[in-house]
Amino acid sequence: MGERRLMLGNEAFCEGAIAAGVRFFAGYPITPATEIFEAMSRRLPGVGGVCIQMEDEIASIHACMGASLVGVKAITATSGIGFSLMQGGLGDAAASEIPIVVINVQRVGPGAGVATASAQMDFMQSRWGSNGDYMRIVLAPSTVSEAHSLTIKAVNFSERFRVPVVILTELFLGLLRDTVETPDPGGIELQERPRPSGPVDGYLTYDARTVNDVPPMADVGSEYRATYFYQNGAWRSTHVPDGYNADEFTRDKGVQLDFFIRRIHEKVLSHRDEVVMTEATRTDDAEILVVAYGIMAQVAKEAVHLARQQGIRMGLLKLTTVWPFPDAEVRAHAARAKAVIVPEMSRGQLLGEVGKALNNTGVPILPLQHINTRFITPQEIIALCSAVAR
Repeated sequence: MGERRLMLGNEAFCEGAIAAGVRFFAGYPITPATEIFEAMSRRLPGVGGVCIQMEDEIASIHACMGASLVGVKAITATSGIGFSLMQGGLGDAAASEIPIVVINVQRVGPGAGVATASAQMDFMQSRWGSNGDYMRIVLAPSTVSEAHSLTIKAVNFSERFRVPVVILTELFLGLLRDTVETPDPGGIELQERPRPSGPVDGYLTYDARTVNDVPPMADVGSEYRATYFYQNGAWRSTHVPDGYNADEFTRDKGVQLDFFIRRIHEKVLSHRDEVVMTEATRTDDAEILVVAYGIMAQVAKEAVHLARQQGIRMGLLKLTTVWPFPDAEVRAHAARAKAVIVPEMSRGQLLGEVGKALNNTGVPILPLQHINTRFITPQEIIALCSAVAR
């Protein structure tokens, strides 16, 4: 049976990861994500796992990639400048189709920023932080309970689609305590990466005929060829179907690379209905629609409850998946509204994506932004909504 426990948000990430089968964590202490590291260091040895402190975040993400390459589910956690240092590794993981999960507990500001203040300033970086062009999945919990359940979902998505998955959260949620109903471990559906089968001779790392293919993944050291390997004095990643590097850019290799880049997008986008998750609250008759993610979605949900008591027809569309961006869902729910409010603790990063989704619809979009570390309150959302309703 499951159990009911009072957990810190950062502890819930740890427990969700272990429930999902994660048995390796490599990280570097950084506020406000350190509690995840501490919890993993206590819990992993007891379930046969390994937790290692690395010299920095670059080493941390590559250690996790190494663990994943030999068949172990791996996760890391960071914040601020540490997330920036991990971007090259995330790009490598995408190119080599290595399942990996990164939890980013956001803090305020660029560079080192302010470690003890909360924000939502890594929204765009969570999708576009590294070089190249590929698809990431980014999930954003809004409650401590979701910190647990979405970590399981993140690990499953990473394994199923062989992609980097980012859990985008904030200091407010990471350091919040709440009651979590953990499920019975035997009732949790776990996803394992596809494995190769059949003869080793002629094995291909992906099917060059299927643009939405999620190919089987061979462990490094197995008889099958992996997609990330050492060749001629260098590590090779971006590859053609036989697993070898595409350094010689003949016309044929160029065509293969074009296909490869399209495929690492389409293997996710072709399953959009499974990956993109939103939650609607009182949107059927809403005159004002609030679009939010993370802790701001939880604040907005309370604002909807209070506004309805005042006779204000407000509704909420919570973005549980923020990348791929739920543009179709935003358009569908905004079609019935007189205006859309976007509360966020950044200078309009979410606002820009909502604006693109609603381009040419004629629906007014109103920002509510805090970049001063101060929490946006339900009352501020209601005040803006009331002004619009008048």
